[in-house]
Amino acid sequence: MEQIELIILPLIIGYILDLIFGDPRKIPHPIVGFGNMISLGTKKLNQGENRIAKGAFMSLSLILLIYFSFFFLSNLILGFEKWSFIAFTSIFVFYGLANKSLLQEGYEVFKHLEEQGLEAGRKRLSWIVGRDTKGLSEQEIRLAVFETLSENLSDGVVAPLFYYAVGGLPAMMAYKMINTLDSMIGYKNEKYLYFGRVAARIDDAANFIPARLTAFLMILVSLSYRGFVFIFRYGRSHTSPNAGYPESALAGILDCQFGGAHDYGGKLVEKPYIGENNRPIKHSEIKRIAYINHAVCFVTILFISVFYIGINLFIK
Repeated sequence: MEQIELIILPLIIGYILDLIFGDPRKIPHPIVGFGNMISLGTKKLNQGENRIAKGAFMSLSLILLIYFSFFFLSNLILGFEKWSFIAFTSIFVFYGLANKSLLQEGYEVFKHLEEQGLEAGRKRLSWIVGRDTKGLSEQEIRLAVFETLSENLSDGVVAPLFYYAVGGLPAMMAYKMINTLDSMIGYKNEKYLYFGRVAARIDDAANFIPARLTAFLMILVSLSYRGFVFIFRYGRSHTSPNAGYPESALAGILDCQFGGAHDYGGKLVEKPYIGENNRPIKHSEIKRIAYINHAVCFVTILFISVFYIGINLFIK
């Protein structure tokens, strides 16, 4: 019973808080703090020689700092009072999940595109993707939203929950630092090619299992045989070692085509095509994506809860 209270209850409370509020914008967010730490370290270290070593030192130091900070703080609070621990963990599970906010951003792009036109859709899309959105068509904007939501379903939902399941709140927050490092310095451009290399490799390793798990959960909640086929056909063809799996699953579920040439800061990047049916994407299809994301999040939490309840019953 105690294990259920200390592990499952904060998970469920954090999940419900995310469903209700999404990412809070008017109160301090720990990920913003993570970003400030990375910015400070980057400013001090990303210069001169040995940038790979400097980047590795900063990345590993910040990941370990976050892990052990939450480890010691969690144990300190648990030793003080059980319900304080549950409240503390619930709040940070809420901060660690990004399901509602991801979907809100996707909906906003579709809304701007539908109500205000192409230029507004392009501008809103630029808030959530790294590519240049200026020349994109309506079809390309909708596809870009779907690609981003499928990839971030892994990074922003399944991966944090996976690490919570295997290592509690400290592992979840350490993963969030890993993901923030990659999003800030894990680029193959002149500024970060060397300094962010280790951060990018750590992120690849951390997302290896969650990305594949996300793809199979997407297929499970949609009962798509084609999605299952696409995972094995296209999952490894993506330029990323992980993003191709949830994208392939979604391309199969929707029977559409992702990939092609994308402009990143003036540099044209040819991404392999995922799928063959380059059909028009309808405005209403964002609702199906919302179902998939919500269902995957719910099923992941359900599996974690059942797993720990089963362990608790087995031990007894």
